[in-house]
Amino acid sequence: MLRCIDVSKEFGGLKALRDVNFTVKNGEITGLVGPNGSGKSTLLNVISGVYKPDSGKIEFLNEDISKLPPHQICYRGITKTSQTVQSFPDMTALQNVQLGALFGRKTETNPNDRATELLGFVGLDKDKFNVPAKKLNVIELRRVQLARALATSPKLLLLDELLTGLTPKESDEAIALVKCINKQGVTVLIVEHIMRVIMGLCDRVAVLHHGEKICEGKPREVCNDENVINVYLGKKFCFDEEL
Repeated sequence: MLRCIDVSKEFGGLKALRDVNFTVKNGEITGLVGPNGSGKSTLLNVISGVYKPDSGKIEFLNEDISKLPPHQICYRGITKTSQTVQSFPDMTALQNVQLGALFGRKTETNPNDRATELLGFVGLDKDKFNVPAKKLNVIELRRVQLARALATSPKLLLLDELLTGLTPKESDEAIALVKCINKQGVTVLIVEHIMRVIMGLCDRVAVLHHGEKICEGKPREVCNDENVINVYLGKKFCFDEEL
């Protein structure tokens, strides 16, 4: 579905990405991990058009999207949630999601009905639907952001640290939600630091370090890779104990 081919990105002499080759297969949940500053969020931003690659290219469904602006990439079926939650603060939660439903699409579905359905799906309390986003807490805003992303009807959903700040119970609910989204036909690429989540959720995992991909494979293969253990995990990940 998605191919990153020799993708590099530099910021003022700092190489954020170095000749990254990376694929996402249709129907999978793919994890992207690595130390802070390894280039994970930068790669998601390049894929979604926030940044343009300095070299290399991004192919989505066999089309080169490297030079397209974010709204055109979103229209083609790639939607991203942000690590730092973004919203239209003076608009209600419902209105924020309606924007996603209305974005560049002709549909017979009433945007109000679609937004209401999705806010319920992501677990936002009904009494918060008509509250301005600026009055919601961070966890509630994460739910609104996810609902707005889903409202664009993505084929590929990019999740940047969706579980940050969640309690263990909320994390388990979010994991179940991601699995449900995937079962409905949405391919997922997720950046996350909680290895229990990545290893238990993903079909494949890629690891970045200093902007370079150092490993890619099935979760057990990745967590047993000596290089990954040395630069990121610190010790072997024990599936039976951790999952």
